[in-house]
Order: sequence, then C-alpha cells, then structure tokens
Amino acid sequence: MSVVTPVNPPQLPHLSPPPSVTAWPSPDAPLSEGVRVRVLRAAHGDPRAALELASVLTDRQLTGLDPLPAEPAALAPALLRAHRQEIRALPDGTRFLLLLAAADQYPVATHAFLRAVTAARLDTRSLDEAEAAGLAHTTAGGIVFRDPWTRIAAYETASATERREAHQLLARVLGEESESPRRSWHRGAAALGPSRRLAAELGQAAVDARASGEPALACALAERAATLAPEPADRTRLLARAAADAWRSGDGDRARRLVAATDDGALGGLLALRAGNAAESFDALLTATVAHGRENPSGAAAHLLARATEAAIYTGDLRRCREAAAVADHLGIVPPGTLEGLAAAFEGRYDDARDELKAAAGRCGPGGDPTLLIHAGIAALLLGDHTQAATATVRAAASARARGEEVIVPQAMEFRAYADFWTGRPRAAEAGAVESLRQAYATGQDNGACHLQAALAMFAAVTGDEEVCRERAEAARSYALGRGLGLPAALAMFALAFLDLSTGRYEASAARLRALAGFGPGHGHRAIRHIATPHYVEAAVRTGDTRVARAAHADYDHWARTVRSPDDLALSARCRALLATGEEAVEHYRAALDLHASGTRDFERARTELLFGGALRRLRHRTQARDRLHSALEAFEHFGSPHCATQARAELRALGERAPSAPGPEDLAARLTAQQLMVARMAADGATNREIAARLLLSPRTIDHHLRGVFSRLGIRSRIELVRLLGEDDG
Repeated sequence: MSVVTPVNPPQLPHLSPPPSVTAWPSPDAPLSEGVRVRVLRAAHGDPRAALELASVLTDRQLTGLDPLPAEPAALAPALLRAHRQEIRALPDGTRFLLLLAAADQYPVATHAFLRAVTAARLDTRSLDEAEAAGLAHTTAGGIVFRDPWTRIAAYETASATERREAHQLLARVLGEESESPRRSWHRGAAALGPSRRLAAELGQAAVDARASGEPALACALAERAATLAPEPADRTRLLARAAADAWRSGDGDRARRLVAATDDGALGGLLALRAGNAAESFDALLTATVAHGRENPSGAAAHLLARATEAAIYTGDLRRCREAAAVADHLGIVPPGTLEGLAAAFEGRYDDARDELKAAAGRCGPGGDPTLLIHAGIAALLLGDHTQAATATVRAAASARARGEEVIVPQAMEFRAYADFWTGRPRAAEAGAVESLRQAYATGQDNGACHLQAALAMFAAVTGDEEVCRERAEAARSYALGRGLGLPAALAMFALAFLDLSTGRYEASAARLRALAGFGPGHGHRAIRHIATPHYVEAAVRTGDTRVARAAHADYDHWARTVRSPDDLALSARCRALLATGEEAVEHYRAALDLHASGTRDFERARTELLFGGALRRLRHRTQARDRLHSALEAFEHFGSPHCATQARAELRALGERAPSAPGPEDLAARLTAQQLMVARMAADGATNREIAARLLLSPRTIDHHLRGVFSRLGIRSRIELVRLLGEDDG
C-alpha cells in the first residue's frame, strides 16, 4: 500500500460549520455571536464537540471576555474519550502509523510521513485495520483521518514514549535547509524536559518562520521554546512573541491566553483594541508608545502610536488624538498622518488637517505595510476620496495576505465598506462584508465585527432590507455601547436614520440624527456626524426645522471648501438648495449636479436628482422635472435601492406621469433586495433556514421573514417553484 504525505494536510478548523451542524447551538444559547463562531471553529465543526465545549464555558467565556480553553481534552472530553476507545482497539502497528501521521499533520504540517515510513521500514499494510474501522483511509494524497477529532485521538492515545519516538523519527528525515524550522519543532516536541540549547534552537526557528511569513508556525515554535526555557525571563519573552504570532495568524483566543502569562502591555492594548474596551486600549497603547519611544521612536513606538490612533478613532473621542499628537511631539516620533489630521480637525484647523490627511492618503502604494495602508484609506475617506480609499484598503488586504497576517484583512474591509457604500455598490459589497464579518469573529476581533455589522446595516438600509437593517444595527449598537465604540455605534444610528429618510419617515430620521449630533465619545462620532449632515439637512427641511440644519451645514461647507472634494462640495450645494426656495434653489441644485459629475458618489448624485426633480415639479418645470426623476429612478434601480425608487415613482405620478413599474418577473435580481436574493439562492440550493442564518450571521427568524418576502415578490408558494424560477433566471 502506498502512503503519501498530503500536500495540504488538514490543520485549521472550519471557519463555518458544515450544513449538518448549522442548527447548533440554539438561538437561545447564551453565546455572543463571536463566541458562537469560535466555538464551532474550535470544535472543528463537530456539533457534539461544540455542545460539550459550550457546556463547560464560564460566564466570561460565554460573552467573549475571556478566551476559550486550549487543550482538546478540555474542549470535548466525552467525544475524545469515545474516539480514544476506537483507536485503542487497533493493533499496535496500526496505532503507531496513525500516531506518526497525526504528529506529521498537526499543529505543524511537516510533510515527512512518507520519508519516515521508508526510513523506519514500517509495514503500511497494517493501515488496512484503520480503513476497516472507518477511522482513516489512504488516497493518492496520503492518509486522511475520518475527522480532526480522530486525528487528535490518534495522538493523545499514544504514550509519552511513543510520541517522542514519532517526533524523533520525523525530525530525523527532515534534512533540507528549508525544513529546519519544522525539524526543530519535532526535536522540541520530543524533548524530555527543559533545555536551554533546544529553547534557543526553537526560538531561532521561530524567527526564521516569522521572517518567511508563517506566523502560525512561528507561534508554535516560540510557544514550545517557552516550555523548554529554564529561565523565567526567557519564558516570558518567548510567550510574548508567541502571542504576537498567534494574533497575526488569526488565532485570537490563543493570543489572549498567551499574553495573559506575560507583562506585554503593548500587545494587551492591541488585543483590547480589537476585542475589548477601546478607551482602555488607547491608554495601554499610549503608555507602551512612551515606553518604547525612548529606545525606538521610528520603529515599535511609531507602530504603537498608529494603533493608539485607531483606538481613538473607534471611541470617537478625538481629544485623545490631540493627546497622542502631543506625546508624539514630545518623543520626536513621526506620527501617522491620520493622527495629526484628526487632531487638527478637532481644533478647527481645517487647512492643516487637509494637508496632513492628504500626505497620509498619498502613502497607498502597493506592497506597503498593511497598517499604514489602512491609515491611508482612513485619511482618503475623511477627504472624501473614495476611489483612493478603496485602492488603499484593497492593497492593505493584499499586503496582509502576502505576509501571512490574515488578521488584518477584516480590518481593511471595515473601512473599505464606506467606499463601497458611497460609490453605490451595496450589492457587490455585501457578500464581501459578510465574509469579512465571519473572519473578524473567527479571529477574535469582535470590535471589528461590530463595525462590519454597522456597515452591513447601512447596506441593508440602501437596499431596502428593513428587518436586516434593524437587526444588524441593534446588534452593533448593543455591543458598541458596552465597549465604548463610538464609531460603529454612530454608524448604526446613521443606518437607521437613512432607512427612515428613504422611506419618508422624516421626523424619525431627523430625531435620530439630532440625537447622533449630541452623543459624546463612546456613543457617537464626529466623523459620522459630519458625513450624515447632508441627510440631516434634508430631514430637517422636510420637517420644517431649519435653524439647526443651517448651523450644521455651515461647518460642513467650511470643510468641503477646505478639502475641495467634488462630492462634498456637491452635497454642500444640495444642502444650500434645500435651505433655499424658488429659482435660487434651482441654481444650487444645478451647481450640485455639475460638481457630482467630477465625483464618485453616484448614489448621492441620484438622490440629488430626486430632490431636484421634486423641486422642479413644485415650480411647474414639468419637462425638466420628468428628465431628472427618470434619471434618478434608473439609478436607484441599478443600485438596488427600492425605497428611493419608490420615492422617484411617487414624484413622477405627482407630475401626472405614469411611472415605470417595478421590474418584471423575468428580472429576478432586480425584483429582490440584495439580502433576499442571497437567501433565495441558498434556499434554492437546498439550505435550511438555520443553515442560511449561520452563513449570513443572522437569526433564523429573519431568514424566515426574508423567504416570505421572496415568495410574495415572486408570486410563488414553495421552494420547488423557487428552484425552477432561479434555474430559469440563471439560464
């Protein structure tokens, strides 16, 4: 029998459960969404293991405040016990071959099984027993275990002596120079006890793995080195490095467990930034910046300062930016442009803010540091340059992947979402944002997931998914207010206000936006308040309250004239039109559309046309009004924004014009909202409501609501008809 080591042996647990387990756990289980995703990941998608693990979690683990347990025996003792019994029933030779394969595959893939079998002249015919028992089988790709828990049991069942023998054999056959880190791993795993020499070898191997863009391997090596280091100081240093590597590789729970055994305030602050209280994160990161600034102002300190800036952005407390800028000046650190720009904007120095942000936004070349690229994207967003923001964040994600730092990818997508929204791509962006949301949860970045939930609420508001908008906005605000995250809390409120505005609930929209303007750090955010100003002006004018709207517009106009963004200038002109009457308003609308022609916010251009068309109708300029309203309607249908399209049709009917009806049955994608179309396609593929809910990170109740809406809009009664209709549409 030929046995070949798999090229890509199974290592990482599934990020989403297979269809058979998406019903776990029940919607009433006291788990936060992030913990739910990570429990399924830790359980390798096995529902029995997931239920076992959930049953032993502490209250703090259930809510995500503490990391999940580490050892397999602690995750699912009963399941592992049953698997061990199956392994023990096998002959000794079979058990050793399975042990050798398990040691070769996880937690470090070393691809040495075949060479080890050949070197030791092992008889692979005994693997027939494992195949007969259904525990593992051999393919052209090598040994494949029935499931990850069988692989774990094959390793855990062996004695310490057998494990050492397996690791020594694997280390012996890893002779290539490029295999040195993996050889060191097996040598360390075979060690009998502490060894200064082996700890040093593993530490250097971790450095090599880190340099080659393999943070997960570096983490395993550094953590093993720590267990072998005789000196406490060396152990602490190695654990800190392992924690940083675990974080970069996307294993947030492991990073949090490891950092707890160290005194690394900088890494603790970073973890708090992504999963804890943002204000506490800022304090920890700024303290670490001061500590490192005396020794390395252009290296670690500058990086920590960038992270502290992110914490200030999350809280919405822009005074903290001024505090961080003062620290940078005192230590002689060159601060990120976003920090200086935000500090200047907070103080009303708009010219200085523009210059600093432009310099930061310009640093978005390919292949750069992903953190700096994210800051370039943030700066571009603040300047209203959404094309450059999209470029910077896409490059940040690509750079992070190239470096093996998957943890940064959802961070980039958080800010990419703004560019997608403003440039009218909600349908295309939603699928990517949902995947990034899952990735944020899986990597322990619940704060980032909260921000993505708020962004998805905004997408849902644009595409008319009212129930999804409210569910995601409520989830985001509930979490954000508990962590002091003013940015996602404000964005979620803005999403609800925009939903109200687009459905004609002007009083409700104005009330939300007024409240948003009054919210301080941790509850609101000046940047979101700023971008919401044009919508607030519209809602206020619709309700007859223009006094505060004029004051808000004055500040918005000041910023727009300073940064010279065509879209910001266009929106300012639209506000001026809303606050004017008669032919004066018409001139301002025309100026707004001229400016939109040089910008990128096509969705806002369509809304300007809608408002302009209404104003022209009231002034009895019927032909011009008709042209503007038809143009707006066409754009809204293209963007998949049914509520705005309904407003355009209402204006056309008021003209006495027979407005085009909604898309016909042959255009299913246009008849359904973005979320409905996604749900419909999954249902047509055979997924249950619970399975769809798990994939989209929504409640089964919301999925049921969506399917009822799909059936109603398509005029059908069953999933069978849905399969037929979607099959015809795809054809």
